[in-house]
Amino acid sequence: MTAKCYILDNGAYTAKVGHTGDSEPLVIPNYIMKVKSERRRTFIGDQLKECRDKSGLFYMLGYQKGYLLNWDIQKTVWDYVFSKECCKADFTETPLIVTEPYFNFSSIQEGMTEMFFEEYEFQSLLRINAGDLSCYHYHQDNKEAKCCLVVETGYSFTHIVPYILQKKFKPGILRINVGDVMEETYVMNQVKEDMCFVSTNFNQDMKISKTKWPKNTIVRDYVLPDYTTVNRGFVRTLDETGGALDKDNQILRLSNERFTIPEILFHPSDIGIDQMGIPEAIVHSINMCPEEVRPHLFNNIIVTGGSACFPGFEERLTNDIRALTPDEFDITITIPKNPITYAWHGGDMLSNDSDFYSLVVSKEEYDEEGFSSCLRFDV
Repeated sequence: MTAKCYILDNGAYTAKVGHTGDSEPLVIPNYIMKVKSERRRTFIGDQLKECRDKSGLFYMLGYQKGYLLNWDIQKTVWDYVFSKECCKADFTETPLIVTEPYFNFSSIQEGMTEMFFEEYEFQSLLRINAGDLSCYHYHQDNKEAKCCLVVETGYSFTHIVPYILQKKFKPGILRINVGDVMEETYVMNQVKEDMCFVSTNFNQDMKISKTKWPKNTIVRDYVLPDYTTVNRGFVRTLDETGGALDKDNQILRLSNERFTIPEILFHPSDIGIDQMGIPEAIVHSINMCPEEVRPHLFNNIIVTGGSACFPGFEERLTNDIRALTPDEFDITITIPKNPITYAWHGGDMLSNDSDFYSLVVSKEEYDEEGFSSCLRFDV
């Protein structure tokens, strides 16, 4: 028996939402936006496309440091996500799969459960970690794999989670308080997405970035949007302008900034964060697992989240782990074609599993037992 489910991968920065069978989910901002030029207007989700001037946009997020703290903001987004304006459907007869962080606080879990059953009237619910869905997806694609290591590098943190026979090995779970760039404006986020890359030879790239163009092959200009003739900024090489600044446009010229920003993921100490970088944390996590499964974990590393989209990320991560790992271990890293929606598609697959209904809690169970009915969720 398969279910027509509604799947909400409720990330701190974006929510990935859609039904079982959808080819792709909607990816919408999971926050409220306001802009100085339109103080009376609040933009929710993909309403952002209606904003005429994004230069002064600022975010109000429901999540802080990876956990849901501002319920008013999150409920505003959920009201939009569950509205017919967003998804054009009635969810009252539809099971809901919703993701939550590892080791989520019980008070937040209870509040989420109450809201989904009582406010939005879902008839059944599965709260689950996004990494569990990524693990399920990975094992559906790699049937022979006994274990996998899920690396989630998201908006405000990175989790590294070993799965043995598709079960979390909790002693090996690590959290690094480094994720995507924080406190950015809308425009600067676009600059980061369009311009930044992970260096595979940091020292060499630093040497190149200190030279002058045309020897400096790293430097690029970013033409900033003016929201009159240019609605989204774009990258331009200095070859196109002969190195001259453009008097007709606002230009942001970046050189070593292009790779030093993502470098924080590999060396958080560069900005004073006394924590391991992602490669070191991966090795440490695997070494905390039983010795017999370590070769399988090194050979089945799956990386999800927005930071995995940086060019060069996979090669750099492979090189750094190789340098920290004995030669007898094979290292295989998989970055999905779309690391942002990978967990959502895992939820889509899970909803078609014959065991799906044994995982969910029904509204009847919740009415009879209250929140205690949901304590079987393994989070």
